[in-house]
Amino acid sequence: MFKVTPNPPEPRKGRLFTVSPDIDTEALLANASEDLLSISAIAADLADDVEGSRRSIALALSRMADGVHLLVERALDHLESPQMQARAEV
Repeated sequence: MFKVTPNPPEPRKGRLFTVSPDIDTEALLANASEDLLSISAIAADLADDVEGSRRSIALALSRMADGVHLLVERALDHLESPQMQARAEV
């Protein structure tokens, strides 16, 4: 189910960041997982410094990042499962 692009598209002009095309899916998901934890921690810390609707927004962002982090972790679990490894080898 994983598609390898032999000639990845060139980065568009004006982009500040790009992702190297040779990074494997597991590494990409692991990095995304760490970034989501950082976003959640920053938002939770910010919530301690603000009040009212701004606090609610910061807490919502933290919770959303936590939820997406769980999805990424589940995707990593699927990659590590024997069934997914067998599919990737086909």
